[in-house]
Order: sequence, then structure tokens, then C-alpha cells
Amino acid sequence: MAPFGEVLTAMITPFTTTGEVDFEQVHRLALYLVANGSDGIVVAGTTGESPTLSSAEKVALFKAVVDAVGSKATVLAGTGTYNTAESIELTKAAASVGAHGVMAVTPYYSKPAQNMLVAHFEAIADASDLPVLLYNIPGRTSRLIEVPTLVRLSEHQRIVAVKDAVDNIVFTSRSRQALPEDFAIYSGSDQMTVPIIAVGGVGVVSVASHLVGKPIKRMVSAARAGDLHEATRLHRALMATFDACFTEPNPVPLKGAMDVLWEPMGPPRLPLLPAGKATVESLVEAVGKAQSL
Repeated sequence: MAPFGEVLTAMITPFTTTGEVDFEQVHRLALYLVANGSDGIVVAGTTGESPTLSSAEKVALFKAVVDAVGSKATVLAGTGTYNTAESIELTKAAASVGAHGVMAVTPYYSKPAQNMLVAHFEAIADASDLPVLLYNIPGRTSRLIEVPTLVRLSEHQRIVAVKDAVDNIVFTSRSRQALPEDFAIYSGSDQMTVPIIAVGGVGVVSVASHLVGKPIKRMVSAARAGDLHEATRLHRALMATFDACFTEPNPVPLKGAMDVLWEPMGPPRLPLLPAGKATVESLVEAVGKAQSL
């Protein structure tokens, strides 16, 4: 089961040239993504520069994307922070504006113990009737949600899936073996999508789907159908794009490439800076080579 769809795009947040959220572009971008392979959209995640967004901006973004595509695609609100109380309030707000689910990242900076992670995530899940996608990304948070902790959290009726950005296929395999069959594992790294589906994952929360959404959708569908030959062919052909999306901190390369290949997305907010020329050229070239797929 893929409770939120096969291909979810971790949407960037468009800004104006003066740094405000550009809600007109938010609307257009959401429609564009859904028309180009996305079954769902994750709003105000890492790729959406969530650390730089105020709570009010996040809620306004949730509503804007629901209004744009909520009848056509799944909308997941990035409500997780390192502050449980704030995460609860954001989750309640996401429910009030019609989001279909929430994504909750592992609390960062404070490094909670495993029992503390359970308390944090269960408090978020108890805050609304929305299903919860956990976000396991120890490279950013310095804290892994361990397999026994995932199993314990899966017992909560509203915690239904995990975005696995651990980048360790052995960990993913052990998670799949231990977790209930109806608990979904999504790849949190474009490069790991096909391997994760091969060991029991259901799809991806993608960055590169802004640029190559339709080939990624075909890749995921082929992998889930057991056509690993086709899935692997597409995976190999898309690797240059996947890699080029991360030559500078995410979403810096992606925003630069979207400016060239689609429409202006505005500069990232500090502490991020716009992508260098070579970074953008490299990503644009990779996407160009993938257009024939």
C-alpha cells in the first residue's frame, strides 16, 4: 500500500525578489507538479526551506497548496519541528485547512533518546485525525529513529509510513522485515528509490521530480510492478540529475535550475545563497540529457 501515492514531491517554496512567499507561484508550481508525475506534494519540508519559514507562513502554504491541488493530489504538511508544542499546533492548523496528512521530522539539535522520540511523535499523531509520515534523516538531525522505535510507533493507528532518508539499504531491509506489512516505507533520497522499492518500499518523496517528474513516475511504477530491468534503466539514466540536485545544499541547485527550465522561484533565504553558475549549468545539462527518457 502507498497511502499517500507513489511519487510525492518535496516542493520548494517560491519567494519574491524581496524575500516574501510568492503565493501566486506556489499555486502555479503545485499545479505543474501534479501535471508532471506527482501523486502528492509535501509542503514546508527541508526542500521548502522550512527552517526559514514562520508558523504563519507554513499554515498559509498548507492552505494555498490544498486550494490549488487538494482535489487532485495528496497534500502533506510539514509540521514537525524540534519543538513538540509547536509541532502540535502546526498539525492542528494543517488539519483545519484541509491537508490530507502530515510529515514529522525527527527532532533535531536536542538529540532526544528513543523513548523521547516515541513521546514526541505520538503527541503529534494525537493532535489530529490526520495520518502521519515520519521523516527519518539522521544526517540532518543527528538522531536515528531506530528499527525497534519504528515498530513501536507503527502501533499508533495514525502513524502509517516513514520517509527513509537513512541512505543505508541494510537498515531499510531490516525495517521492512520488522514492520507490519501495511506500514509504508518511502525513499527519502532519489538515488535510493529503486533499491528501497526492491526491498519493499512503496515510492519516493522526491526532490528531482520538479525537473524530471514523469520519468521518475515511470521508474517507480516499473519498480513496483517488478520490472526491475526498466526501473534500473531509468534509475541509471536519471542518476546524473539526482546527483546534480545536491552539488550545493538543497534546494539551492534546484531553485537555480527551475529559474532556467521553468519559471522564477526567487532566491533562497539566508543562510542559503543562490546557486553558482557552474552548479546550475551542470543540473540543466543533466536534465537535458534525461528529456529523451
